[in-house]
Amino acid sequence: AIVDLPSKLFYSTTLPVCLMIFRAKKSMLERIEGIGPARAAIITGFRNFRSMEKELLFLEKYNIRPLFITDKDYPKRLLNCYDSPVILFYKGCADLNTSRILSVIGTRNNSGYGKQFTEKFITDLSASSVTVISGLAFGIDALAHKASLKHGLPTVGVLAHGLDQVYPVEHAQLAKDMVREGGGLLTEFFSGTKPDRHNFPSRNRIVAGMSDATIVVESGDRGGSLITAELANSYNRDVFAVPGKTTDSRSSGCNTLIKNNKAVLLTSAADLLAAMGWDDNRAARPKIQKEMFLELSANEQAIVTILEEADMVDIDTLRFRSGLTSSAVAAALLNLEIQNAILSLPGKQYRLS
Repeated sequence: AIVDLPSKLFYSTTLPVCLMIFRAKKSMLERIEGIGPARAAIITGFRNFRSMEKELLFLEKYNIRPLFITDKDYPKRLLNCYDSPVILFYKGCADLNTSRILSVIGTRNNSGYGKQFTEKFITDLSASSVTVISGLAFGIDALAHKASLKHGLPTVGVLAHGLDQVYPVEHAQLAKDMVREGGGLLTEFFSGTKPDRHNFPSRNRIVAGMSDATIVVESGDRGGSLITAELANSYNRDVFAVPGKTTDSRSSGCNTLIKNNKAVLLTSAADLLAAMGWDDNRAARPKIQKEMFLELSANEQAIVTILEEADMVDIDTLRFRSGLTSSAVAAALLNLEIQNAILSLPGKQYRLS
């Protein structure tokens, strides 16, 4: 099966390494840190090379990018989650590591109130350079995607199936529009994977994990939106919920999240921008003249230099660009915070004071 692989795939940048791994002896793999006997047995026992070839050809044909967990374009916010997927498949061009990512989710059976809030909320965010994430489902998800398209915001749909289909089928054109207009479609599932019920909670963890904040517009007492909110809380991400009438079953989940202090009450886009520190119209604060007043170590100066080039930078990017160890970055950030030179923001993001 290895010999039969197309030469253009065989000589790609990653496949030869994969082939060497599969052909390696189990005893050699066991000695590699992080593999051990169990993983070595799985690797050496793999024989499904025909399916691997089929998947590679599918990815190439439809211009889909596989994002391994070590890839530079892999959503780095997911690296801070305890159950981050090892590989993702992405069709689109939206930056999955942009500085502001927001998930907007809710019931499939939305009310007029939910529709009105979602559309106004996205409209009011249109000048704030936010990327909107949702699940391409009926209801609030689709409303969030459509409003984002209307106002020029990149929007990414996270799917509970392979990229060889769109579910629900009614959203096939919406999915095409999202990709064409600078957004994208993302999944952890291989082609041929059906939208089975048990795949949706897995999808929801990606929605929660790759976002700085999750907005629940309408939700009943049960459902995927509440699962996503719980996951976002477990990842230490901000959760906001839109309140509704106490007699409306479509708002009962949101009201419960707020009542149990699992979500912040949200009434407008202005609330969100203020809470997240994304209000670009806030009065400009005088910058600290670091060269004059602060004595920075080499590591601290490296961090400051990176932050001077962007509005916000996440901790994984700081580690990557500075070349420092995790402990060195953590120490430098702590010292800079003590000196009020930087601000720590939700989602392990940092910016200059």
